[in-house]
Amino acid sequence: MITVLAIGKKHEPWITPGLERYEKRLKAPWNLQWILLPHSSLEGLKARQEESERLLSRIDTADFVLLLDERGKMLDSPAFSALFERLQVQSRRIMVVIGGAYGVGDELMARADETVSLSVMVFPHQLVRLLLAEQVYRAQSIAAGSKYHHS
Repeated sequence: MITVLAIGKKHEPWITPGLERYEKRLKAPWNLQWILLPHSSLEGLKARQEESERLLSRIDTADFVLLLDERGKMLDSPAFSALFERLQVQSRRIMVVIGGAYGVGDELMARADETVSLSVMVFPHQLVRLLLAEQVYRAQSIAAGSKYHHS
């Protein structure tokens, strides 16, 4: 199971069918669990700090934390798949973290075991969820030797 810990509202109606499409195709241990925490009522740095503290409170010391951030390392899909395969062998709980609109604080950034960017562009958080679900499905397909991913 891959747990996605994100700041934001519940999945919007336009995004839900896309998420369901990929989630139906995911098989253990590639399946996704979503934990959505509400946005802070604060703004700017105060919001980032408060949201980061709430995210950190959900992370155990043994968890592998994969932070999604536009400043993170760029991975191609085969490398993304290899990362998840390696983590599943280690039997650590995988926590994929998506921060709020103001990003994450230094403490959460330092806690991340790996920081990955889905793109140098910034996307709305709802769209990031869909992109992540598709990339996890693609990673599963690559690991299984499926023809879904053409290299």
